[in-house]
Amino acid sequence: MLGRINHIAIAVPNLTAAAMPYKNLGATVSDPQPLPEHGVTVVFVELENTKVELLEPLGENSPIWGFLAKNPAGGMHHICYEVADLLAARDRAVALGLRVLGDGAPKIGAHGKPVLFLHPKDFSGTLTELEQI
Repeated sequence: MLGRINHIAIAVPNLTAAAMPYKNLGATVSDPQPLPEHGVTVVFVELENTKVELLEPLGENSPIWGFLAKNPAGGMHHICYEVADLLAARDRAVALGLRVLGDGAPKIGAHGKPVLFLHPKDFSGTLTELEQI
């Protein structure tokens, strides 16, 4: 059911500063993309085998603020896996007793594809995103 890793997300207090080491090492870094529905602005670091998503809070109600309050320098926020059928993956996760965050309805993510998140307590403390391919 789980496919390849789509990206690893890192919450950061400043996108420009966080992107510089990647740029300096020759990685391609996307332009910032605000995602008001998710309360973040993101950039993607494109790598040969995956992407790194840098997340900066967008507005005072961003869920990233709470994370950065506990981790002021930033840190790994979530890992995203690709799935062929997001609704089937959600239903299977629920049947297995895993907790889907929010109302369980997918939202459109940064790649323009449906996504949803699974509770970090069900994945050894790691917030898990599923993205339909």
